Amino acid sequence: MIIVTGATGALNGATVDHLLDRLPASEIVVVARDAAKAQRFADLGIAVRQGDYADAASLPGAFEGADQLLLVSSSDPAADAVSLHKTAIDAAVSVGVGRILYTSHQGASLDTPFGPGRDHAATEQLLAESGVAWTSLRNGFYAHSLNWLLGPWHETGTIAVPADGPVSWTAREDAAEAAAIILTSDELATGRFDGPVTLTASAAPTFEDIAVIASDLAGHEVTRVVLDPEEWIAAQVAGGQPEFVARFMLGMYQAADQGFFAGVDPLLGEMLGREPRTVRELLSQPAAAH
Repeated sequence: MIIVTGATGALNGATVDHLLDRLPASEIVVVARDAAKAQRFADLGIAVRQGDYADAASLPGAFEGADQLLLVSSSDPAADAVSLHKTAIDAAVSVGVGRILYTSHQGASLDTPFGPGRDHAATEQLLAESGVAWTSLRNGFYAHSLNWLLGPWHETGTIAVPADGPVSWTAREDAAEAAAIILTSDELATGRFDGPVTLTASAAPTFEDIAVIASDLAGHEVTRVVLDPEEWIAAQVAGGQPEFVARFMLGMYQAADQGFFAGVDPLLGEMLGREPRTVRELLSQPAAAH
């Protein structure tokens, strides 16, 4: 049995959809903090269980019977993500889960300026110490983030950032499909997917590179401008962004500048049997242009 947490979110929800192409609904279980929000899965014949990382008592029953458990990482920047992940891992161990698969991130490292990257690295350490077989899905930085990271470039002709560096922008849809492929792969038993597994697009453009792509698509020049970090934060706050969120995102740009997201790996394309989606494709979509 495959049990999936976070399926009411876009990433693992799409993974469940792909699992349904490969398995009968009776072999899949969805765990949600609010079971009512997972009704679409129940309507498809998938069992829905209630479970919350912040409620340790809810998790053993939610994870019971899992040959494989897909744990989504906490996305709340104000939460103690590592503590929440530890609660989930401990519960999985307690009920004898066969394998834990965790949605991590490329550039997971204890010394990255990007806070979630440190959380992912610490969680991977917990998994390595758990005694359970584990796979860390180190997905490339989700490309849909560019819809708001780039700002209104189509109107202003400017992409303003506090630092620049290569990022293997990866479509969340592709990462979700790859997770379903790995979850149903016979090669899990061989150890091929033990530990960290990097899943990225085939290129890692900088924001300067993205400005060139945007210029070509828009038919007019789009310029990348690097601002002083404090000036950039002030601009974000003036635009309505809470300062703690702006500082949280500053770490992403600094990590990019230091090369934490620069690597690319052919595995994602090999598993999908096609070229992963590109930044050009994303920016060509109407939602990205405005």
